[in-house]
Amino acid sequence: MVTASEVEAALRSGLPASAVEVADIQGCGTSFEVRVVSEAFAGQGRLARHKAVQAAVKHLMPEIHALSIKATKTPEEEAAAAAAGA
Repeated sequence: MVTASEVEAALRSGLPASAVEVADIQGCGTSFEVRVVSEAFAGQGRLARHKAVQAAVKHLMPEIHALSIKATKTPEEEAAAAAAGA
């Protein structure tokens, strides 16, 4: 069984992330939802960002049934979204 903390640690070590949110959506350590804010995403499209997230957790994937990538943003995109919502 994989924990949300393990997924978060893998994302933080695999990407220079300023924010990482991980939720175990089934509560059983096999299905996770992630949100990552990283400067590494600058200039990348959605597919490249998702591939970077998947690469960071690749070693955990044999134990994970589902990985839902909810958001991959740069810090600037995150700040703009927060300003628009305020």
